[in-house]
Amino acid sequence: MLVLVTGATGKVGRVLLDRLLQDRRWPELRIRALCHNRGLPGHDRVETIKGSIADRDVVDTAMAGVTHVIHMATVKEDPLSAMDVSVKGMFWLLEAFRTSPTAKQFMLIGGDCVVGHIVMPYDAPITEASPRKPYPGVYALSKVLEEVMLEQYYVQYGINGCCLRAPWIMEKDDFRYVLSFGADQFGGPNWDELLPASERAQYHAEGRVPLLIDAKGASLKRNFVHVSDLVGAMLAALDNPVAYQHLFNIAMNQPVDYGVVAQRLQQTTGMAPARIETPYHSNWLDNTKARHALGWQPHYDLERLVDEAFAYRRADDDPRKVWYVG
Repeated sequence: MLVLVTGATGKVGRVLLDRLLQDRRWPELRIRALCHNRGLPGHDRVETIKGSIADRDVVDTAMAGVTHVIHMATVKEDPLSAMDVSVKGMFWLLEAFRTSPTAKQFMLIGGDCVVGHIVMPYDAPITEASPRKPYPGVYALSKVLEEVMLEQYYVQYGINGCCLRAPWIMEKDDFRYVLSFGADQFGGPNWDELLPASERAQYHAEGRVPLLIDAKGASLKRNFVHVSDLVGAMLAALDNPVAYQHLFNIAMNQPVDYGVVAQRLQQTTGMAPARIETPYHSNWLDNTKARHALGWQPHYDLERLVDEAFAYRRADDDPRKVWYVG
């Protein structure tokens, strides 16, 4: 079993490689990582190929003898390279996969940007059958194109593939910085679009926790997943015939409710809430299909996500690194 992994050096990739190498189901499993800028530590079962995924010759070399592909390489809001990676790169991967005598499964890791996460409204939980409604921007567009391209390779060529659609991925103390009003905030929302600078500075100085309010006046609910739970779903789908040509939502069992977060942090840390009106929509990424078909269960709920993020203390050799802005 030779698994080609793109995006292997990122947040998810690092955890995935460790788990793959430790999984007793595949003691002979080997990994080939296609890397562009970063490298990986040496390991006798891990091979690294350097080059651009947009280069067909590089992709063909990387795909030689591969049995399984796990495609995670992506680009955020960068119009100059997003289409090269997400469209051209995936096209070369799929072309090499469909013509390969050894290829068995193609797994795509997608994102809830294709359904607009908190930007676009839905009147029911978001299932795999819900319409795609990406928010504006090249990143969300590129992820839609990836999903559609994979589906068309099912239709045109009958390949064995699956897509795992994940929301915002958390690890370690990420969620603590999601809630920060300081310059160290991780991801969104952009406080400068919602608050005067003086108010943001005051909330930061007072150590307040944001209580986000959605467009209907209720506390905002947004979907998250812990990196370990996402990797668990990937391992559940890998080489699993049940996953054949299926899309799965991979998220916590319930979205994170910012009102419950504020209440818990006030109880556990004494942080006072700061109520912030937003134009965003509460959405629920329904993971029922993955739990039923794959036998997968997320281990993180709201309480564990919050408590571990605020209890986490970094060692000197564990600097905080933002792989992408979230």
